[in-house]
Amino acid sequence: MATTKTAWTIDPTHSEVQFKVKHLVISTVTGSFKSFEGSAETDGDSFEGASVKFSADINSIDTNMEQRDAHLKSADFFDAENFPTLSFVSTSFTQKSDDEYVIVGDLTLRGVTKSVALSAEYGGQMLDFYGNNKVGFEISGKINRKDFGLNWAAVTEAGGIVVSDEVKLHINIQLVKQA
Repeated sequence: MATTKTAWTIDPTHSEVQFKVKHLVISTVTGSFKSFEGSAETDGDSFEGASVKFSADINSIDTNMEQRDAHLKSADFFDAENFPTLSFVSTSFTQKSDDEYVIVGDLTLRGVTKSVALSAEYGGQMLDFYGNNKVGFEISGKINRKDFGLNWAAVTEAGGIVVSDEVKLHINIQLVKQA
């Protein structure tokens, strides 16, 4: 007997998409995307084998400093004018334990698509005050920004690297089951 496909969409008011980059190798700058959307399709309520799609608006980048945000949107980094969105499409969603999953998928940034593996911690499922069925995941992973053509680099007078190549991803997602 075939299971029914279940559609889920991101609840943006209860979700956040953050990234962290070492600055001068001594501190970390945190940024986020304020505008994003995503969905998942599952067999019934099980996320094993789920199909996930996600996109974020590059122009919604926010690092709490306007000048830095403008630089990140420029051709030195994301080139938002020519590549206004980043996207992720899963190729596998595998359960490792009761609350641990691995999501592998194609991440497209600045027109470059690479396969990335992300860890996802299942936070549980709950009905909200309005009777909506919700599920939560905390997703993390690392990418090398230069793999995606974000090559801008600078060195301080003392020889220190201004921005690290490694970018840590930290995403908290709440999904709403669609009727």
